[in-house]
Amino acid sequence: MRLRASPFGRGGDDARSGRNLFGTVILYVVLIALALLTLFPFYWMFVLATHSQSTIFSAPPPMWFGEFLERNYNALLARLPFLRNIWNSFYIALMATVATMFFASLAGFAFAMYQFRFKRVLFGVLIASLMIPPLLGIIPYYLIIQYLGWLNTPRALWVPAMASAFGIFLMRQYVASSMPRELLDAGRIDGASEFRIYWSIALPIIRPGLATLGMLTFIGQWNNFLGPLVVLNQRESYTIPVALRTLQGQVQTDWGAVLTGTALAVLPLLIIFVFASKQVIEGLVAGSVKG
Repeated sequence: MRLRASPFGRGGDDARSGRNLFGTVILYVVLIALALLTLFPFYWMFVLATHSQSTIFSAPPPMWFGEFLERNYNALLARLPFLRNIWNSFYIALMATVATMFFASLAGFAFAMYQFRFKRVLFGVLIASLMIPPLLGIIPYYLIIQYLGWLNTPRALWVPAMASAFGIFLMRQYVASSMPRELLDAGRIDGASEFRIYWSIALPIIRPGLATLGMLTFIGQWNNFLGPLVVLNQRESYTIPVALRTLQGQVQTDWGAVLTGTALAVLPLLIIFVFASKQVIEGLVAGSVKG
């Protein structure tokens, strides 16, 4: 006996499929609108960097690129050793990032994989340190840097940033959620040292977490304003945020030069994010999808 299909079945499936398609279209429209809203300030900053000061403050404001980029760039170089300032920021951010990725991952690996005396106490102190406002340590920080003779030197900024409490916490959570303890036993059976286990087994597994930590550290150091403002007082040693701040508050601020410098300062971060975004997203969501 052959069963007849319900005449309402196909119509119900079509209606459900149509609703799903409509919902998907609405979702993509909302996501595209939010993406454009997020990217618009960056686009407008690059546009204003190519206009004269009178055009920047005109109404309605310009929405397309102008012809004053070279003039603004030359004005920026006339007021600041900007290329040297870019190098200072890049060097400090790179050194702090590499050091933080190594020491924070090493400490996070130890907190996640090993049992030792006072482990809970030390981790509690680490978490408590995250609650202390950085502003409270500015005076001791300056006095220590002055005592060491590191004023106006890059190491005054990247050496204290070699291992952050947030970085250790992040790597501890990532290692604990992504690395099976059986791998440590397998490495020991093969005769590997503890550091070799960390270097050859743990690091490849936690690479997305390292990429996330590296990008957050680099951006944080690149945008750091308070630290350089305290320990740097020569134009040649300024980082980009401090250098750009010196262009403001003068008798007449050249906003074309300021916006050009700002655009040049943001450009490396955008490039880094484009190339590292996949690893960063994997690192941020790994803890929620791995048991």
